Amino acid sequence: MPESIDQYSIKEQPYYRSVTNEIELYEAAYHARMPIMLKGPTGCGKSRFVEYMAWKLGKPLITLACNEDMTASDLVGRFLLDANGTRWQDGPLTVAARIGAICYLDEVVEARQDTTVVIHPLTDHRRNLPLEKKGELVSAHKDFQIVISYNPGYQNLMKDLKQSTKQRFGALDFDYPDATVESEIVAHETGVDADTADKLVQIAHRARNLKGHGLDEGISTRLLVYAAQLIVKGIEPKAACAMTLVRPITDDPDMRDTLDAAVSTFF
Repeated sequence: MPESIDQYSIKEQPYYRSVTNEIELYEAAYHARMPIMLKGPTGCGKSRFVEYMAWKLGKPLITLACNEDMTASDLVGRFLLDANGTRWQDGPLTVAARIGAICYLDEVVEARQDTTVVIHPLTDHRRNLPLEKKGELVSAHKDFQIVISYNPGYQNLMKDLKQSTKQRFGALDFDYPDATVESEIVAHETGVDADTADKLVQIAHRARNLKGHGLDEGISTRLLVYAAQLIVKGIEPKAACAMTLVRPITDDPDMRDTLDAAVSTFF
């Protein structure tokens, strides 16, 4: 395999626990080269799912974390100055289109809308990418697919995708798994005992019930893994939970007291 492709390959199988039929649906969508949108809360496994599917399909994966300072050039490429003058440097989207990678744009709504429109020609029958500054039209490799993700519950009206973008994608909904599966994930990822994993998940469920009632976001599966990692390292559970489950998600003193009380209930 050429080095340019090999560096984007997933060498080892990522751990991913399927919840419904998302693996089957994604595989069918990939074989149709359908652009896919993953929708769900922070830390529920969207990025891990993409890594797992890239590994399962044997395809390279190029991931880009979107932000409000991202420009179209950050996606497609730009001319750079070097000792010999100027040279063109492909951006990650262009590289993915050329080599047939899965291009994953994480939290795509964080990018400006005038930036995200550059993906449009790659998400319809054209499957090409105009490099206007270079005067080149890149035809996407037959294996290329674009995947985007975002958290619809966290976006305001100024930071949502345009309908002209949304309707270019098939969509898969993600959420936190049920308690049994989530406990299994936490235990597998960290080596913590099943009883402790169950307690952490119960704390998370109490916090998630407060979303919209003082919390913008509930405790994610990712944070549960962080807490379990500290506990496995010998940190006292209450201190581990305060550091990973309470302090990161709120600065409100009353809400912190509420969450600390939930932690004390189980530990």
